[in-house]
Amino acid sequence: MFMRSLPYLSALLVSGSVLALPPLPEPVSNNAVASTTVRGKTYVVSMMGMGPGKTAQDAHNKVWMHTIGEFGWKSLAEVPSQTRVSGRVAASAVALNNNFFVLGGYSIDRQGNRVTSVESYRFNPATERYNRVNDMPVPVDDTLALTYQDRYIYLVGGWNGDGAVNLVQVFDNFTQKWSQATPMPGQAVYGLAGAIVNDALIFCDGVALDYQTGERVKAMEPSCYQGAIDPRNALKLAWTPIEHPTGQARFRMAAIASTVEGEDVAVFIGGSQTFYHHSGVSEQGEAAQPESAVWLYSPKQQKWLSAQSTEAVMDLQGLIKVNGDIYSIGGMRQDQQVTPQLLKHSVQLNN
Repeated sequence: MFMRSLPYLSALLVSGSVLALPPLPEPVSNNAVASTTVRGKTYVVSMMGMGPGKTAQDAHNKVWMHTIGEFGWKSLAEVPSQTRVSGRVAASAVALNNNFFVLGGYSIDRQGNRVTSVESYRFNPATERYNRVNDMPVPVDDTLALTYQDRYIYLVGGWNGDGAVNLVQVFDNFTQKWSQATPMPGQAVYGLAGAIVNDALIFCDGVALDYQTGERVKAMEPSCYQGAIDPRNALKLAWTPIEHPTGQARFRMAAIASTVEGEDVAVFIGGSQTFYHHSGVSEQGEAAQPESAVWLYSPKQQKWLSAQSTEAVMDLQGLIKVNGDIYSIGGMRQDQQVTPQLLKHSVQLNN
């Protein structure tokens, strides 16, 4: 028992404050993550994902939850599934109205085919119970899931069996109904990243399908857009292009809204400049490597801000914020090594 406590004890600190969150019980990547605070308790979840072997058999439905201030992680009931295929990756999790919602993702069948899930669930961290919510109109995985006004869930883009979609699907937690918002501009992509900063939805990159050669080829898509959300009608977004910060797209990075030195920004962390499969290797056999550069976009200033680099990590489906600090949960580090660590990303502007 004592030996198992060592990773957690190493995260406990000096001077009575918590320096880091405890590692997950085991390494996992491409997992759905979220955090929320209910009645003074802050909960962090990791749902489903890919184990360290990175094969179809390593995809799982395991769920762990950590309550800030308590010891370690608690293993919970697996995310329900109506299909016979076990395990799910590239799903999305968000926190909304004191609950977690887990949406989409894909399983890998015996033939190695990607099977996108139509199922979505609400999970109550206090009662630890799942309730199925209405299925999304168009099932997607590797989508961008964001919340707005503590009422709406946006699913931007994603993959749906036959290809990437340009849809912005919106779930209204008040009415429990799905609607279609103004579609995303530019190429339909999946594996993108973004955040909502006040009333601005910002997203970047991902992978698109390129038919210029006459064949369907997956290609990295270096592009960024900002959608101004109408606060009186969450389905209306006025899209405008944003100059890309580097001209080099990333796949499966993650983003979160934050305030850095008084500026409300979208913070983009991690990802890889190489498109890859669940193994961390591309179709051409190129091993993907994680990125450490941080991108910061200020909707108010309408520009990118220069930031210091952070820990390199990729294969993310989200970031969390605890006590003002940004963390990634699991993912892949150098040489496609799946990690159990919660990496704290200290975001600072370059002077």
